[in-house]
Amino acid sequence: MSDKTSNPAAASAAGAVSEFGRVAAEAQSKALAEMTRMFSQMKAPAMPDMTMLMSAHRRNMETLSAANRVALEGAQTVARRHMEIMQQTMSELSDTMRQITAPDAPQEKAAQQAELLKTSYERAVGNMRELSELIQRSNSEAVGLLNSRFMEAVDEVKTILQQQGKPGGA
Repeated sequence: MSDKTSNPAAASAAGAVSEFGRVAAEAQSKALAEMTRMFSQMKAPAMPDMTMLMSAHRRNMETLSAANRVALEGAQTVARRHMEIMQQTMSELSDTMRQITAPDAPQEKAAQQAELLKTSYERAVGNMRELSELIQRSNSEAVGLLNSRFMEAVDEVKTILQQQGKPGGA
């Protein structure tokens, strides 16, 4: 009585398990086929040309270096001019002190001091304006270099994206 076929309940259970296994295997096979089909239809983005990327990076670094060089040269020019202005001011201060200490009438001294104040103020404003223009020129040149390279980089990205969108593109 240990034979499976002699017990109808056991035979029915064995048939159900066998049928369940067959259905599970079919479902697994269909799921695998569906996943394979989905992956084959999926398009992975194309890898960008590494040579092009490295070349663009090199140009970015060259432009940044050039902009830094321009800014440094501008700062050196401003520092040199500032030193010249300081030397000129010290020289004029010495002359001014001699004029102020000269034995003149009080009204002449007052007029002289007013004129010296006016001249000193005008010179100081002119010097500030000159230094400001030097700084602005230097900064404009440096920013111009960076801006130009940025625009080139945007165009490069557009070109890469257009090439990737074409059939057979990189």
